Amino acid sequence: DGVPVTIRLLDPPLHEFLPSLEDEEILSALAGELGSSVDELVEQIKGQQEVNPMLGLRGCRLGITKPAVIEMQTRAVIEAALNAIEAGVDAKPDIMVPLVGKVEEFRTQAALIRSVAAKVFEERGKMCEFKVGTMIEIPRAALTSHKIAEEADFFSFGSNDLTQMTFGYSRDDVGTFLPTYLENGILLDDPFVTIDTEVSNREEDGCVGALANNIF
Repeated sequence: DGVPVTIRLLDPPLHEFLPSLEDEEILSALAGELGSSVDELVEQIKGQQEVNPMLGLRGCRLGITKPAVIEMQTRAVIEAALNAIEAGVDAKPDIMVPLVGKVEEFRTQAALIRSVAAKVFEERGKMCEFKVGTMIEIPRAALTSHKIAEEADFFSFGSNDLTQMTFGYSRDDVGTFLPTYLENGILLDDPFVTIDTEVSNREEDGCVGALANNIF
């Protein structure tokens, strides 16, 4: 009540929201709802498969290519905040745009979010405080954060993705070679549980400067 709550927009790859090709019952029911055949639906699902989905159509890239996904989520967040305010709760949502690498990505998404919020405010005849920000989780975003800071209302930091993309290590598979790296002194610690100051200081220089320019 009165404390901002951060809501991160959908981040996982699009294919994770699609039905399994092996679940014939769900495929049949969904095809019926969509007015298409099961074969047509299967082809559509196959068309969404990616070679490297974690670096594919996810985060802000999903929102940019499929704006309706962002419109739906923004409307839900703002409507919920207004409902909470009507119930006596001082709701203040902070909407987070995920996986931004360029300021243009953030700018596009922020404009859409604010336009949807304005539409909801007009429909409801009421307003609420809200912010639009992002998580710094891609090395390029860290290095150009001074530009993103001019557009974003707040920052958060995503150490998992920053570590994965800076080292080129998969968090889920690092166990296959990490013990050998530690044994041979190539790494002194698990990079997913410690801060690599040699690199993080360089990446965060821009972020610290941006934060100093009233990002919070």
